[in-house]
Amino acid sequence: MVVNMKNNNITLFNFDSDSDKKTNWIKESIINQGMFLEVLSKIEELNENNKIKFETLKVIEIIKNPRKDNLGLLNISSNGDTAKVNKQVLLEDLNQIVDAQTIERAKYYIRRLKKSLTEIKTSKINDLNLNRWKEYDDILTDSLWILGKRDNSGAHNAGYWGNFIPQIPNQFLRRYTKQGEWVLDPFLGSGTTLIECKRLGRNGIGVELSPEVVALANKNIDSEENKFNVRTEIITADSTELNFKQELKKKNIESVQFLIMHPPYWDIIKFSKNSKDLSNAKSVEDFLSLFGKVVDNTYEILDKGRYFAVVIGDKYSQGEWIPLAFYTMNEVLKRGYILKSIIIKNFEETKGKMNQKELWRYRALVGGFYIFKHEYIFLFKKVKK
Repeated sequence: MVVNMKNNNITLFNFDSDSDKKTNWIKESIINQGMFLEVLSKIEELNENNKIKFETLKVIEIIKNPRKDNLGLLNISSNGDTAKVNKQVLLEDLNQIVDAQTIERAKYYIRRLKKSLTEIKTSKINDLNLNRWKEYDDILTDSLWILGKRDNSGAHNAGYWGNFIPQIPNQFLRRYTKQGEWVLDPFLGSGTTLIECKRLGRNGIGVELSPEVVALANKNIDSEENKFNVRTEIITADSTELNFKQELKKKNIESVQFLIMHPPYWDIIKFSKNSKDLSNAKSVEDFLSLFGKVVDNTYEILDKGRYFAVVIGDKYSQGEWIPLAFYTMNEVLKRGYILKSIIIKNFEETKGKMNQKELWRYRALVGGFYIFKHEYIFLFKKVKK
C-alpha cells in the first residue's frame, strides 16, 4: 500500500508487482482498440465544436455505463484487438475534449488520446509508456514516501530482521530498469530484491555474507513463481572483498543496470558474529571504510548512465544523534556518482522497538531527543565510465 498525498487529500493505493493481474473493473476498461480509434477519428473529422462535444459525450456515457455500448467500443475480456486502460484517466482525457474552448484544441486532445492508445514511448532506463504516463498513479515521484504495511504477498515475509519492505525495490525496478536487465544487491539478506526481480521480469544477482541467511534467501526466492523465466543468482561472499567483475564473468554477465544496497545501520542490529559483517564494525569510521569498499567493488560493473540506490537510517548512541545516512551518502559521492534524489521514507515500528512505543516516548522526553520515524533512500547516477 502506498499513501499518495496530493492537495492535502490522502489516497491509498494497493498495488502489487504482477503486471498480468486480473482486470479491476472499477478502475479499468478493456476497449476494442480498432473500433475506439475509428470512432475518435470520425469525431476528429467533425467541423463544429458542439458536434465534437456531443459525440464525445456519447463515448463517455459508454465508458461509464458499459451496458449502453451500442458502438462496440468495449470488450468483456482482454483478447484480440483490445487495450486495457485506466478508466479514470480515459474519462479525464475525453472530458478534456468536451471542455475544449476551440475546435483546434479539441482536435489536439483527440490526436493526443489516439497517440496514447497506438504509440509506445519509453525511456532508455525503463518500460513505462510515457504516452500513458497518467496511468502510473502508483509510481512515486515525490521525495516523501509514506508507505503503509509491508507487502507480505507471495514469498515476501517479515521473518528476517534486516529486510526492507518490498515496495522499495518494486518502485525502483519499475522506474529504473527494463525487463530482462540485471539488478545487483550486494547486501541481499533474505532475498527481497530478487523476489521482486522475479515478479517484474528482471534478472537479479545478490551477495550475502552469511550461509544461513543465504539458505533462507534461496528458500524465499524459490517459492516465488518465475513466470518471466528470469535468472536469480546468489553468491555467498563478503562484498567488501569480492571481485564482482570476475564473479559476474563466471556467470556470463557483463554488467548490471541497477544497483541497490540496504546495508546494516552500523551496529543497531548485530546480524552475525562474523568480523567482516558491517554490523560488527568497531567504529563509524570502520563502518564507512567497509561500506566504501563495497561501492568501489561494484562501481565498474554498473553501466554508465544507470542508477544506484542506498537505503539507510541514522543511529542514536550515548546521547548523540549520529547522521550515519549522510556519512554513507558522502562515501558514495567521493567515488564519482552524482546525487539525483534524497527520499525520506517513514516507518512506524521496527522489530527492535516492537511493543515499546510508550517506553521510547518516555526515553525521548527524559533524554531530550526525537524518536526515529524515518530512514533515507539516496538515489545516485553513474556519469563516468
